[in-house]
Amino acid sequence: HSFARHKVIGDKVELPFVEFAKLCGIPSSQSSRKLRERISPSLKRIAGTVISFSRTTEKHTKEYITHLVQSAYYDTEKDIVQLQADPRLFELYQFDRKVLLQLKAINALKRRESAQALYTFIESLPRDPAPISLARLRARLNLKSPVFSQNQTVRRAMEQLREIGYLDYTEIQRGRTKLFCIHYRRPKLKPPHDESAENPQLPATPGDVSPEMAEKLALLDKLGITLDDLEKLFKSR
Repeated sequence: HSFARHKVIGDKVELPFVEFAKLCGIPSSQSSRKLRERISPSLKRIAGTVISFSRTTEKHTKEYITHLVQSAYYDTEKDIVQLQADPRLFELYQFDRKVLLQLKAINALKRRESAQALYTFIESLPRDPAPISLARLRARLNLKSPVFSQNQTVRRAMEQLREIGYLDYTEIQRGRTKLFCIHYRRPKLKPPHDESAENPQLPATPGDVSPEMAEKLALLDKLGITLDDLEKLFKSR
C-alpha cells in the first residue's frame, strides 16, 4: 500500500508515522506508546517476508531470493516511516499498484484475511476469466487445515466478497472438479453506468462431461493452464 499510494524517491518511500499505522489497520486513536509497540512487529513481518522467483529447465534451475522490502525504519520523534525496496521488484510494486488502486474492497474486508487474499488474486485476473477451481483458491490461501475445512474457508471468503458487492458467482461442478464462475467484478463495489460492459456471462454447465475429460481438466488446472490459454495456443498455430 505504501509504495502504491506514496511517492517513491530512488528505492525508498517515506510517509507519516500515523498514516503507516492506518495502513496496518492500527487505530490512530491509540497512544504513541501503543502505536510503537504494534508498529515494530508489523515492520519486522514486512521486512521478514521472503519472495523467490525461479525458473527450471530439464538440466538447470535459476532462482532469485529476496525480501518484500530491503529495510524498514521508523522515527516517532520525526513522525516518519521509511521503507527501502529491492529495485528488481519495482515491476511487482507497479502490479500491486494496479491491483490496489481500488481499496474499497480491502477496507470493507477488515479482519477477513482469507477474503482479502482472494480479492487480490481475483482482481489480478484478466477480463472474462475462465472458471476458477476450488483447489486453485485453496492453494492461493496456503492453508494447513484439513481439505474440508479449507473448502469451507474458501466458500465463506467468496460469500464475503459477494456480500460487500465486489462480485457475483456461481459454483458448478465438472466431473469431480468444483469451479467458481465469476459473473462480474466491481472494485468500486457499485454497478457501472453501463452494465453491458461488465465482465462475462455465465457459461453453460457442462453436465455431460465425461470422466476422462474431467480428469484432463483437473490436470490442466493443477498445472495452472486455463481454457483461455488453450484457446490462445490453438489460435496461434
